[in-house]
Amino acid sequence: MSDANDNNMAPDASEHTPLLGGVPQAHAATNGKDRPSRRGHGFALWFQSLADWLHVEKRILFAGFLITLSFSFTQVPIFYAFHLMQCDVFYSDHPPYEGSGDRCSGNEIAAGTATQFSILGMSTTFFGLINLFLAGWMAKRFGPRAALMVQTLVPAIRVATQILGVLAGGQTGIIIFQCTQLITIIGGPVGYILVINIIAGEAVVPLRRTAVFGMLQGCIMLGQGIGYLSGGMIGDAWGIRRPFEVACVSFLLSAVYIRIAIPHIAAESLSSGSKPKSKGLTELFAPLRVLAPQRILLDSGLTRNDYGVLFLCAGVFLGVLATGYAPLLIQMYATAVLEFKQSDNGLLMSGFALMRAAFLIFLFPRIISSGRKWYSTRDQARRSSGAREIEPQSQSRLATNPEELEVPIGSFAEEEPVGSGEVKEDEGTAFDLFFLRISLVVDGLLTMCAAFATERWHIYLAAFVLPFASGSAPAAKGVMTEMCSASRRADALNALTLVENIARLATQGLFGFVFAALAQIGKPHLTFLANGAIALLAASVLLLSRFPPDASKLMEDEHHEPDQIQEQRQDIRS
Repeated sequence: MSDANDNNMAPDASEHTPLLGGVPQAHAATNGKDRPSRRGHGFALWFQSLADWLHVEKRILFAGFLITLSFSFTQVPIFYAFHLMQCDVFYSDHPPYEGSGDRCSGNEIAAGTATQFSILGMSTTFFGLINLFLAGWMAKRFGPRAALMVQTLVPAIRVATQILGVLAGGQTGIIIFQCTQLITIIGGPVGYILVINIIAGEAVVPLRRTAVFGMLQGCIMLGQGIGYLSGGMIGDAWGIRRPFEVACVSFLLSAVYIRIAIPHIAAESLSSGSKPKSKGLTELFAPLRVLAPQRILLDSGLTRNDYGVLFLCAGVFLGVLATGYAPLLIQMYATAVLEFKQSDNGLLMSGFALMRAAFLIFLFPRIISSGRKWYSTRDQARRSSGAREIEPQSQSRLATNPEELEVPIGSFAEEEPVGSGEVKEDEGTAFDLFFLRISLVVDGLLTMCAAFATERWHIYLAAFVLPFASGSAPAAKGVMTEMCSASRRADALNALTLVENIARLATQGLFGFVFAALAQIGKPHLTFLANGAIALLAASVLLLSRFPPDASKLMEDEHHEPDQIQEQRQDIRS
């Protein structure tokens, strides 16, 4: 038998020869079948390999930078376009200008430009809030990538229409510009920020989520700074129409990049495969339900309300109310007290934006990573100390039952080695809430220190230092996604963005009135103290916000039936 087997073996057979001889041939045949298909889709595979080479985090960050750059190209030229159009309106029923200098430098033209631009800003804000709800609904209905493409392609149509307004000029051009803001309802700067944060929250592992939120905000600010600067330079060099054309092309390129580089996330995954019962307008305003108290199931089987999300949103509202006015407040104080000119304010704000972008992109992720390790180590030390306190009590009693006695070594059953438990991906995320509180405290103290600025370099120093306390917004997003269930993560980010936008509107009205009132009595520096006091109040409100207890589960009324709740209680008890 052994001779027969040896004869059947190949002459060059060895111990490294595969036992199943048909496998290599089948594998070769399979590879041969794949080659024609790869040649047929070589162009798509080239883009896919390029996308795989770049990490998903980098692709999302670059998308945020590119889209923000597209939006920012026209921010400065729009104001100048309104200035020229209002000038045409003024001279349409006034005699021609016959003096020296710029014919559009009159006070009436400046007042009319400010009025029309204010109307544009209010309509953008109002329609942007509607866009916020609609963008969240699109993400849950068609998927985040499709929703982000809509938020990018529709603004391209708006910018193309604004080119017609620039060509028309006069009152017709102003009307065209004002009417184009209606397009913001479908796609605008508020909706794309929400959707790209949803993509970051879904595509990034929980351990990196807060850091990526911060880096994404830094990339958005970097895009704003470069877009503001380059848009004005393009308009000065090639005419007022050119920045709008560049923005339109940039939006189209951004849409192509989104389709190629951003990963596809199924719409069902945003709700964990569950179909919400609410439809129509009720589903559109679903993010508002996130602000209600959450029902949690404790490990004892009891249920109670949890107000962590509610206090978190209240603290974020007060935090944005305090910090959202800081850039404008610095400009107003520097202009009124230290006689800053337009170029000085431009340098001041560009440095402020660049410092915030640098902090959020480079320092913020390191702070979150190191802080979580420190927080996890502290929790483990606390648990081990508690276990050591219990252990002597358990060892003081003699073992009297048979099951408590040690088993002889020879009677152990042979078992395969079992690996240790996996580390949780969201371990240490409680540090995000701790960092959020500390960030607002530091922000409040630094803002109060700005009240003592008496020299020009003091203001520049404040603009350099204040960005180091600007990590509260991404930290709040990270905490919000951890406090809510996976099925409500998109609605949670939507609700938090809504709170932030309402706070930005409120801070402009509140502190604008406070600064004007204090400036009349010759004490505008007290506005910084009021600003910092509200930041400290926000930090104190956040002390009431806590994560749900360990071993508890969130209950969603629309997705949990009574029998399911009983099953959850049995699982927890077991």
